[in-house]
Amino acid sequence: MTATPPDDAPATASAGLRTSDPAVLRALAHPLRVEILDLLDDLREATASEIAERTGQTVANCSFHLRSLEKAGYVERAEPRGREKPWRPAHRTRHMRPDPDDAESVRGVATVASLVVRREAARAVEYLGDPRSTAPERVRATRVATSRFWATTDELEAIAERLTELAAELRGRDEDPSLRPEGAVLARFFGILHPELDDGPAPTA
Repeated sequence: MTATPPDDAPATASAGLRTSDPAVLRALAHPLRVEILDLLDDLREATASEIAERTGQTVANCSFHLRSLEKAGYVERAEPRGREKPWRPAHRTRHMRPDPDDAESVRGVATVASLVVRREAARAVEYLGDPRSTAPERVRATRVATSRFWATTDELEAIAERLTELAAELRGRDEDPSLRPEGAVLARFFGILHPELDDGPAPTA
């Protein structure tokens, strides 16, 4: 599972988090923590009060979860704004890949990935139900596609890498607006690729 915060994340943020550590993964395995981290990715930084307002949670509850995320290394304190003490993502990117030989690591990644899928799916459903999504220029730029095919593990991995590379080609436009072509809009990509469990043997290399 790969997550990519905006390119204009603070320069002091670490380049990237790579982990298969079950303890680190468990720290994110909570719907509100996934939502908080997602909000910080979008907002760049926010206080517990600002996060509480957007999530409908209490400030105390958000503060608790922020401290838990900080302990696991997902977030960190940003520069104070007067009396306000905002938080920000601690990394520019996050790569959570399970250790195949560690059942706890595999379960940890699966749990976090499931929470992310639910959040992204809900966001997509909300978008498709919004009357604004029917504008011609939005219709042209929206695709919902499914596909079924036979592939080896190596081929599936190659497809996943190509999708990641395609998205990476557009990075940098948050940080430098001059890189955005005329008519560019903020967009989101959400995809999931996986072998079936019941239709035939597991893919091989």
